[in-house]
Amino acid sequence: MPKFPNCLVLAFFVCLSGPAKAADLIADGSFEKGQDVFWAAGGVALSRERGRLCAGVEAGGQPWDRLIGVNDLQFSAGKPYRLSAIFEARGEHAFPVLIQRNIEPWTAQASFDATVKAGKTEFSSVFTASEAEPAQIILQLGGAKKSWRLCLDDVVVREATAEEVEAKEKNVRRDLPALVNQTGYFLDGPKRATIVSDSAEPLAFKLEDADGVMVGEGLTAPAGFDATVGSETQIADFSAFATAGEGYRLVVSGKTSYPFSVGHDLYGKLRVDALSWFYPQRSGIEIKGDIAGDAYARPAGHVQDSPNRGDTQVTCLTGKVATKLYGKDWTCDYTLDVSGGWYDAGDQGKYVVNGGIAVAQLLGTFERGLKYGKGASPVMSDSLSRIPENGNGVPDILDEARWELEFLMKMMVPDGQPLAGMVHHKVHDTKWTAVPMLPHLDPELRALHRPSTAATLNLAAAAAQGARLFAPYDEAFSKRLLAAAQKAWLAAASNPVLFAPDSDGLQGGGDYGDTDVTDETYWAAAELYITTGDAGYLTTLKSSSFWAEPVFPALGAFHWRNVAGLARLDLALYGDNLPEDDRAMIQASVVSAAKNFVGLQQKEPFGHIYRPAGNRYDWGSNQLILQNMIVVSAGYDLTGEQALLNSVRESMDYLFGRNAMNISYVTGYGSVFSKNQHSRWYAHQVDNALPNPPAGTLAGGPNSSLVDDIAKTRLKGCWPQTCYADDIMSWGTNEMTINWNAPLVYIASFLADSR
Repeated sequence: MPKFPNCLVLAFFVCLSGPAKAADLIADGSFEKGQDVFWAAGGVALSRERGRLCAGVEAGGQPWDRLIGVNDLQFSAGKPYRLSAIFEARGEHAFPVLIQRNIEPWTAQASFDATVKAGKTEFSSVFTASEAEPAQIILQLGGAKKSWRLCLDDVVVREATAEEVEAKEKNVRRDLPALVNQTGYFLDGPKRATIVSDSAEPLAFKLEDADGVMVGEGLTAPAGFDATVGSETQIADFSAFATAGEGYRLVVSGKTSYPFSVGHDLYGKLRVDALSWFYPQRSGIEIKGDIAGDAYARPAGHVQDSPNRGDTQVTCLTGKVATKLYGKDWTCDYTLDVSGGWYDAGDQGKYVVNGGIAVAQLLGTFERGLKYGKGASPVMSDSLSRIPENGNGVPDILDEARWELEFLMKMMVPDGQPLAGMVHHKVHDTKWTAVPMLPHLDPELRALHRPSTAATLNLAAAAAQGARLFAPYDEAFSKRLLAAAQKAWLAAASNPVLFAPDSDGLQGGGDYGDTDVTDETYWAAAELYITTGDAGYLTTLKSSSFWAEPVFPALGAFHWRNVAGLARLDLALYGDNLPEDDRAMIQASVVSAAKNFVGLQQKEPFGHIYRPAGNRYDWGSNQLILQNMIVVSAGYDLTGEQALLNSVRESMDYLFGRNAMNISYVTGYGSVFSKNQHSRWYAHQVDNALPNPPAGTLAGGPNSSLVDDIAKTRLKGCWPQTCYADDIMSWGTNEMTINWNAPLVYIASFLADSR
């Protein structure tokens, strides 16, 4: 039998005192002697008041744009420490607290979420130092809608006691077996598992088949302390094993993993399920049980049938809410038929900026299969997914995309009206509905929100992309898409700063505010240029700040608010009409980014392509991992390098169980999987007459910002990778959305085609 081988910190800051004594971890943390060395940056003003350090924080920005901190803390690697403080504020605020290296690359050792309420709040947390380099404590205070004030007192950092360490370690799961991809591993690909263990020595592991017969053995390799799980880690590598089969398990330290397969076709079924997921998300059409499954059958939603007020004659938002959001100058006296499209998530809202990137990634799945699928990709099939349009002569994935594209065009302001050609940002209820609430029973009034430049450019980009792909199948629809894209492009140019604001969150839908549309402009110009070859769009592209600059941040290569990376990929993959030197430059930037992601991945004990600033997992972390994978997949398509393909394969392991929750984040896949994603109609958890989400539904994943009541109650003190609850009301960690399932379709299709 075979043997297996073993700050984020602004560029300036203001120090208000002299250096701390080297012997002290925090000099004068009681702020009584004027000897502390706390500093402020980016719109924070410090003052000392009655034995407290007080910070006046300007409104706006991202959390990391408003900072206070203290430098030159000397830790001993491997030792536990306790950070404590008393915070005082006049209202409720939440903010990250990070402990990281003083200088680039600002390596983070720990991150915490602090929450203050009116009055005094005691804060305390224990962490283990991972290095001996001089460190700093950072409080990220930006992002508030109004200026606010925070006071600190009794800030202490000292070695933690055994009791404090024991209390902290109760939050670290140490009873886990080997963490594996519960779906399986490619026969010719990497096969690795992660073990959460405090052992400093390699551990013996066995690979057993479905009958319990040992078919391989080896030693794990220590992978170091992982600050996202609060523990040392090990990796079991059994990549040399190459016998196809089902029901394999890894046994380490007497614990047996969940079963997994080894084979070739691991994600073909997922491509179908993840794509078919969109059909029950459709608005304005009956969902038929003989297509979606009897459990998912329901009447058409939002078509004016009582008690449903519907989307066929929707007026604009009015009243005090509209005035607060958009001012007194915006009104409209028309109604629009905005029926159709996809419900964005687990509510009845429909948002153009989410719809734009989601439909673009479905179109991208088709275009990728068309060009790089070796002429045989199933994405060309007219019977790929479970939809009513099977057999109509158009590939199913284009049929599904059309359902959203038609809706996006309906959101355009009619000719003859102010802002004609602009696109309404969103349409949704004027009040939140409870869970559960089937779409056809939703009684709330629907309203259009003011057009935005971002939404308009989303339509321009997605419609231009659709125009070139629909041309062989429906020339009239292709021309209509291109006309809409060009009209939206001109309208956005005439209204370049019509931004969508954030609201107070009480208007029955998400905000999707965005005050920077340079990335949307770059994306729309890219798609229009690829489709038309018009030199004017190339001029716009070359004048963009994104033209020759890096556009793929490691915390998430792109997403609905930052689409520059998506534009770069399409230019690299499909920009055949670019001048040769320009295309070479664009393609080289994508390949370079892909290889950089691989380098980051190789440092991750869990094998995924993701390491956000401060080790804090972001909202929708699972889809951010997928977007990073898409960059690497593009690198593979451009070069054919096996290492890039294997990188995407291995990153998929995390989503299917090689994670600290030991869970597959895709419904219906693996031994234990997410099944209570936040939804008003997939609500079996609260009403057993309703179904769980269908197979192929992606859960949002760990989110270090504990924003919902479930997370705040159950996940307090969670290590970043464990900040997840499979609960229908944990919308901050367990949401499902169209723009998260779309990249799942893309990667499942890529892996199925590339096997």
